[in-house]
Amino acid sequence: MTQATNQSWGGRFSEPTDAFVAAFTASIPFDKRLYHHDIRGSIAHATMLARVGVLTDDERDRIIEGLGEIEAEIERGEIEWSIALEDIHMNIEARLTDKIGITGKKLHTGRSRNDQIATDIRLYLRDEIDAVAAELARLRSGLIELAEREADTIMPGFTHLQTAQPVTFGHHLLAWQEMLTRDHERLLDCRKRVNVLPLGAAALAGTTYPIDRHVTAELLGFERPAENSLDAVSDRDFAIEFTAFASILLMHLSRMSEEMVLWASAQFDFVDLPDRFCTGSSIMPQKKNPDVPELVRGKTGRVYGHLMSLLTLMKSQPLAYNKDNQEDKEPLFDTLDTVKGCLRAFADMAPALEAKAENMFEAARKGFSTATDLADYLVRAGVAFRDAHEIVGKAVAYGIEQKKDLSEMSLDELQRFSDAIHDDVFEVLTLEGSVAARNHIGGTAPDQVRAAAQRAREALATLAGGPQEGTDHGA
Repeated sequence: MTQATNQSWGGRFSEPTDAFVAAFTASIPFDKRLYHHDIRGSIAHATMLARVGVLTDDERDRIIEGLGEIEAEIERGEIEWSIALEDIHMNIEARLTDKIGITGKKLHTGRSRNDQIATDIRLYLRDEIDAVAAELARLRSGLIELAEREADTIMPGFTHLQTAQPVTFGHHLLAWQEMLTRDHERLLDCRKRVNVLPLGAAALAGTTYPIDRHVTAELLGFERPAENSLDAVSDRDFAIEFTAFASILLMHLSRMSEEMVLWASAQFDFVDLPDRFCTGSSIMPQKKNPDVPELVRGKTGRVYGHLMSLLTLMKSQPLAYNKDNQEDKEPLFDTLDTVKGCLRAFADMAPALEAKAENMFEAARKGFSTATDLADYLVRAGVAFRDAHEIVGKAVAYGIEQKKDLSEMSLDELQRFSDAIHDDVFEVLTLEGSVAARNHIGGTAPDQVRAAAQRAREALATLAGGPQEGTDHGA
């Protein structure tokens, strides 16, 4: 079975395309989501062509008016997408020609679908990066506020998932926030490399028409035109870079998810997740399952797969454009959808965590979490650290045998291990004394947590509120 030859290139061919091949090679089923950015790019291109005299002002106006009508039709769901026309570009151009006649065919002067799709993707990704950045800022803001409220809440800190030293819940939450700060910076740095204009590179070598790429770049809010036409149409490293950012972000969200799942379990019972972020069991009525963090943890592997897919896609391509690059969109689109969904869920859920302060405090009392404080006390009393370490180790062994925490031992019991221990030792063996003693920048002391939260809030305001280069000027 065959069908009509595509009007954009059919002159070279002696027979129509096989129907299966047409469907197999078409990208319209997924690249139709680029319609807004394709139209914006075309409006800017037509505007530039009129400025340099390739189009008349009347032709430009008819093209822009027609494109505006087509966008409205798409948004009303009135467009029937044609696989025979392959992609979003030819579907829109064919509709434009139907509406305004031969003038519609002049729009493609001085460009190729190669530089057109590269421009569309960059415009689309730039807007999506701004949306992701806004959700990331919302999540960070929520964590900062929660950390400030929980600055005095004591919980066990862990290494190897074993009780290590007491920390504050606020300090732990700010550790999450620091991870996200770096992610936020990576995202905005990625945006700089997305914000470069490929349009004007044409198929691969540029064009003989007297185009002005700086005009097009300004109209579309790009920082500058791409320097090399071969590179402009062929590389997708900006999409790979975004997906690498997304992989790191999802890795961080997955780590947070893991802790939420643990903390919400009956075995830890540190936090309560609001019911609206959980589900139940069909046969066990007591269950409250942390499905949202579990699902975010699971979606991390999905994004990792997209990163590997894009890296593999590009690894063997010679310059310049190859049909392989049609496969860049679905991994990128799904990565964007996944990241936005996960961030929205977290930005709603994480600030709504309810700490079970008493349970956290009691857990911190177990596992000899102030052992390091006792060692530091001995060092301050003149005992060498290695000797202090051995002394405390013996005291812990005794505590395990007697089922007593260090803070529960009498002074006589403690002095069995060192005569350098005096009655002031209990000031450092309390959980409150332990966290308060870490009173330096980056430490877990409540005053430091509040100060760190304020610095984080100010840094977020600077990062999120700074001027964004490259906004769509609407051409």
